[in-house]
Order: sequence, then structure tokens, then C-alpha cells
Amino acid sequence: METFETLVRAEFAPKTTYLNTASNGLLPARTVAALHEAAVLRAEGRPLTSLYEDVEACRAAYARLAGVPADRVALGASVAAHTGVIAASLPAGAEVLTAEDDFTSVLNPFHVRGDLKVRAVPLERIAESVRPGTALVAVSAAQSADGRIADLSALREAARAHGARTYVDHSQSAGWLPIDADAHDFSASVSFKWLLGPHGAAFLVVPEDFGGLTPVLAGWVAAEEPWNSCYGPVAELAHSARRFDLSHALFTFAGLRRSLDLIEELGVAAVRAHDLSLADRFRAGLATLGHEPVPAPGSAIVSVPGLGHRQPELGRAGIQVSDRAGNLRAAFHLYNTAAEVDRLLDVLSG
Repeated sequence: METFETLVRAEFAPKTTYLNTASNGLLPARTVAALHEAAVLRAEGRPLTSLYEDVEACRAAYARLAGVPADRVALGASVAAHTGVIAASLPAGAEVLTAEDDFTSVLNPFHVRGDLKVRAVPLERIAESVRPGTALVAVSAAQSADGRIADLSALREAARAHGARTYVDHSQSAGWLPIDADAHDFSASVSFKWLLGPHGAAFLVVPEDFGGLTPVLAGWVAAEEPWNSCYGPVAELAHSARRFDLSHALFTFAGLRRSLDLIEELGVAAVRAHDLSLADRFRAGLATLGHEPVPAPGSAIVSVPGLGHRQPELGRAGIQVSDRAGNLRAAFHLYNTAAEVDRLLDVLSG
């Protein structure tokens, strides 16, 4: 009988103590095999038809994780591109409320417009800062720098009270924290972190009525009949969120399909319980060493002020973590163990 542990151990064999999923997730063995098979198809000049099936399988799998129908999920290459489509839909002078120091891909497309009013407030105050005239609130579900989790329920209620739309980036939470995409107007996520996929794929969830978005980046794959829309302007856009698709990175989706299969097999609830037990173990160990992490209860990401300078030393010891603005950032995911947490604490105590 397969268990959480046996499934994970069959898929991962890292050569380091890898605690850096907030930067890049490890690839499962099944994903590596699928990437190789996809590359061989092209190298041998065989049809790539099966790879398009992988694209739609990924759309459906992410839709299940997000709790929405697959026809509300668009596929692209980056969160920044998805944010750009949302930014392009806003009228000049519209106010966009953001969290201070949120990840750039969630923010920058609004700033480069040049004619929007972008206002930043501390994450803890974002719900109370929604006001009459706020057109959109854009925020990450979990902060990349330090793992703090946004109060999305409070934000949703505040936005509804003032007629504002919401846009949530799940890049640092999809895969270990449940997603309720239906609770927000727009949401997005990359696939190469907690979803364990290759680089080059990102998801966008839109409302049934598309939320006033214009598919400004649409190419042939955004057509209702893509293969009949390869030349000249697209005569009919897809009737679903596929109208916001960007050209698909076929190899990436071939691998990602297997990564998403694994997440579903394990279950987000089980992954979350595993990840948080390790994060809490690390927090407890830090306390015994006299260190206080950034408060981020319920997060799989732990950020420790003043210890970022030790990242190179830890790297030499075979422990992969991040230095973020002077903070040591450790991220705990399904392939990590209590022994790895203890090893990190042991090196930090020296």
C-alpha cells in the first residue's frame, strides 16, 4: 500500500538538503521522465499531438486545485504576463491597492502603465485600506520574501463592500495551501515552485464573464478553432478563458502534467500538514537558539531576520536556502524531513 512517504521517496532523491522551494521546487522523477520523452519526440521528428493533450490535462488539473471549471483557466508563461492583461483592462486614473514589497510580477505591470494610481500599504492593513474608488486590490496569498499569509477572507469582504475587484497571486501557496479561486475576480500562479513543475507555465483564473479583460496578447491558440486560425486575424476568440492563452511551452506542460498528478495523489491537505509540521519544528528550534522569525503563522515559509549572511556558509554545507534582504528564508515542502530541519538548526547553532 502506497503512503505519503513511499510516494514521495519514489519521486525525489536530492543531492543536497534542499529547503528552497520558495525559489524553485524539485522536479519529481515522473516529471523528468516526461520531459525526456517529449524532447525525444521532437528529436526524432515524430508528431507532437500528445503534448497538446498534456496542455489540456494541466488546465483541468489546476482547475480542480483551484475549485473552478476548467473553462475559467487560461494558460500562459508568467504571472507578470497575466498581471499585464489585467492592468491593460483598467481605465486611466483607476486606483490599484497593493501590499508593500509584494513580489514584482504582481505589481510592476500596474506601475508601468503610468496612468494608474497605485497605492501600497502594509500587508496587515490591506483589507482595511480598501476605500471607495479602489478599482482593484492585487496581492500575493503568501508573501515571497517572508511567507506572511494575506487575510483573503477579510480582503474579499472589504472589496465587495466598496465595489473593488480582487487579484490574488498563489505562486507561493498553490500546492500546499488550499485555493478558493471562485472567491476572487482574478487569480494566478506559476508552476515551478510548490507545484513542482518546470519553468515556463503559469495559470490565470478569470470570471465566467471574463471580468472586463481584453485578450491583448492573444495569438492563434486563443481562437475558438486554433488550427483554423493560424493565418490572418483571429476570426473568433475562444468562448472560454482559453482566449487569454499564450502559445504553450509544450515540453513544460508535458512535465507539469505529471507534477500536478503527484500533488493530487498526495492531496493538498496532507501536503499542507507535512509542510507546516516542519516549518513549526524550525520555528521552535530557532527559539531555542535565540532567534525570532518574521511572524507568519500557518506558513510553510520561514524568514529569519539577520541571518541572511549565513546563506553562503549553509550552501557550502550542502543546505540550500535563500538570502532575502538580509533574512534567511527556508521553505519546507513535501520532500523535506524532520532530520533536514534538525540539520539546518545544527549548522545555525555553530
